[in-house]
Amino acid sequence: MNPPKKSGTSKSNSSSSAHEEPKGYAEALRELEKILGEIDGPAVDVDVLASKVERASYLVTWCNDRITAAQFAIDEVVANLPDVDLGDDEDFDDEDDDG
Repeated sequence: MNPPKKSGTSKSNSSSSAHEEPKGYAEALRELEKILGEIDGPAVDVDVLASKVERASYLVTWCNDRITAAQFAIDEVVANLPDVDLGDDEDFDDEDDDG
């Protein structure tokens, strides 16, 4: 016997939309800001609060994954750069030799 379905959005529909991938990092941040504004406001709808928090959690994880991937790619590029002599390191000292 199947349990009765709840009215409103079903768990499977909210779950699938909660894990819909954003088109890009900037879009994900805009959506996170929108969600934050909605759940931080005085008129938060408790019937959709859990799905909004689930979506926000997914977006935060998605953004962190993109940041990690970008950092890895940058580290790889930097590691493969040839050694370049930038001159004497004394030019970069913070101490003032004049007193």
